[in-house]
Amino acid sequence: MLLYLAAAAGLLTALYWGAVAAHAVLTWRAIPTLRAGLGVTGFRPPRVCVVVPAHNEEACIGTVAASLLSQDYPADRLSAVYVLDRCTDGTRAALDAVLAGAPSRRATIIEVGQCPEGWAGKVHALWRAVSDAPAAREADVLLFLDADTMLDASCVRAAASLMQARGLGMLSVLSTLTDDRWFERVVQPAAAMELVRMFPLRRTNWPSQQRPFANGQFIMIDRAAYLGFGGHGAVRQHVLEDVELARAADRAGVRIGVVLADGLLHCRMYASWAEFRRGWTRIFTESANRKVSRLVRVAWRKRLLSTLLPLAGAAGVAAGVAALATGHGHDAAWWAVRLGALGTLVYGATLVLCMKLGRTPLRSAAAYPVGAWIVSGILLGCARSLRAGEPIEWAGRVYRREAR
Repeated sequence: MLLYLAAAAGLLTALYWGAVAAHAVLTWRAIPTLRAGLGVTGFRPPRVCVVVPAHNEEACIGTVAASLLSQDYPADRLSAVYVLDRCTDGTRAALDAVLAGAPSRRATIIEVGQCPEGWAGKVHALWRAVSDAPAAREADVLLFLDADTMLDASCVRAAASLMQARGLGMLSVLSTLTDDRWFERVVQPAAAMELVRMFPLRRTNWPSQQRPFANGQFIMIDRAAYLGFGGHGAVRQHVLEDVELARAADRAGVRIGVVLADGLLHCRMYASWAEFRRGWTRIFTESANRKVSRLVRVAWRKRLLSTLLPLAGAAGVAAGVAALATGHGHDAAWWAVRLGALGTLVYGATLVLCMKLGRTPLRSAAAYPVGAWIVSGILLGCARSLRAGEPIEWAGRVYRREAR
């Protein structure tokens, strides 16, 4: 009986992960990456204003500022606004040190001392920049860029070209994530794949949106369209402002595109494991619309399909080989070996495919069952936190959330 159960686990693993592989291939064929923008002909560079919000980003603000200064975009068509939101560290000094050596690029620094009630901190900082900075008011296109990103020299040009060529009003980019810390190698791929499962790229790119989505690390948007639906002022209370901005844009009829960076945009989302857990708790909670039942369902689906069934199928191969070697359970053993091997092969091949598409080191595929188990634990923690009515602290502010 156990061998037949292991065989069933192998079959289910092969069916599910085969479907994931098919979806990944269809997505890869249907949706260009950001690099496709480098091949666009007849590009007419719009005036782009990059808005970078920063709350205590001393460690990384210099990196994003330097990468913006190195852009191959026409200098007279590109400007930047840095919004220092209630910073208490050396963010301003680190930024000044980089900007001082490059007077050829237009840059504005706005310092925000407080966040009014009814606003999320980052959202208020972005809205202040758009409202107060002359460069933002004069731009054709706004680019909202997180302070923990690093751009290839051709990143802005590629994004503006792709947005123009595809007739988009809004383009968001999924960054290539850093991978030199244990949780980035083990847990981050499973977390990122779960987010993409919640917001499938093919559905987020359909002209008739069914799942509007944007990644706040990089959002490029037509300024007139942005102001037309109220911009960040329309999502002022939301902690996960990027997804809410996409939903507001979609309701206003703005065509949205979401693409993979393909190495043109890098990001270190979190510097420590504690920040990683807190950050993904925020992302998953808001992505699930604060629905406890959905979080629990997603957690156990992740645990079953990404860890338990694949491991059961692989164990069935070992048990089946052992049974055949001793001459016991011939039929059941063969089914366990064949279907378990099939499930293991499809599972592994699909993970390798997904890692390659996301430019994630292939060694992360081997750790994926562990990462998926940990991610399911984070999802269950989100559900418990919502049930208990626990607040979340983010970027120097505390937000209270109600379960739905």
